[in-house]
Amino acid sequence: MPSYSRRNFIKSSGLAIAAAGVLPASLWAAANKTRETLGIQLYSVRDDMRKDPAGTLTRLAAMGYKYVEHANYVDQKFYGYTAPEFKKLLDGLGLKMPSGHTVMNGSHWDAAQNDFTDKWKKTVEDAAYMGQQYVISPWLDDSLRKNYDDLLRFMEVFNKSGELCKKSGMKFGYHNHDFEFSVQLNNTNLFDLILTNTDPSLVMQQLDIGNMYNAGAKALDMVNKYPGRFVSMHVKDEIKSESKHEPYESTVLGKGILPVKEIIDLGRKKGGTTLFIIEQESYQGLEPLDCAKSDLAIMKGWGYK
Repeated sequence: MPSYSRRNFIKSSGLAIAAAGVLPASLWAAANKTRETLGIQLYSVRDDMRKDPAGTLTRLAAMGYKYVEHANYVDQKFYGYTAPEFKKLLDGLGLKMPSGHTVMNGSHWDAAQNDFTDKWKKTVEDAAYMGQQYVISPWLDDSLRKNYDDLLRFMEVFNKSGELCKKSGMKFGYHNHDFEFSVQLNNTNLFDLILTNTDPSLVMQQLDIGNMYNAGAKALDMVNKYPGRFVSMHVKDEIKSESKHEPYESTVLGKGILPVKEIIDLGRKKGGTTLFIIEQESYQGLEPLDCAKSDLAIMKGWGYK
């Protein structure tokens, strides 16, 4: 399924920093000694997770996955499980969940009270309970893409969410699609506005190296432009899509047109990347779980474990 469907899924699921807070790559190499983590975004196997979450997680663990990233937190539950239930399930399989996707939108911020709503506070609380390091919002509402001042105000909310997450030892994060590179406000694309108006000490960036390609943007350029800013990457490869939704869709790593290994190696060397998350949303007739197994083997062959 092309990433267009993930957008619909996301929609239905419930201080400017000088020079973008960039550090020289040499400083990142010296300072960033966090252990690398390789995991899978569970949206890659979304239909299997919908039908049989426990069975699907069991199969992923048997393949050798040790880390997962959720894309389903609805009504204060992960795939239908409360936080204690889902943590017990993961613990039983030897799986950890360092990050997860939950959309934060304007409804989660009460401007009159200058505070987050209880719903967003609960989201952060449950993420902390699960042992997450990052609470990642993978969408920016259309209404926030139309006015420069509105966007900058919401970037302050991003920073405030980072402050909230920091109280529990986490960071807030943002995950791109392609519109961030094609939509401009005040002659600047949204991605640059997000990167230059969020505090890197509070807000991490998860670079989806595949989504951006549909807007003509290249991950290598972004890592070179903003070294040290991409704690996490969604690792994807892309091929021309047969659908009418977007020009490209994801495929098994190494089978497409992106220089995936070059990108992730640069992320490791210069991007500050320590969390590598496999995501494949389209399968060209293959079974999603079979693709997940192939993707893991390829990443391990490239030296990512």
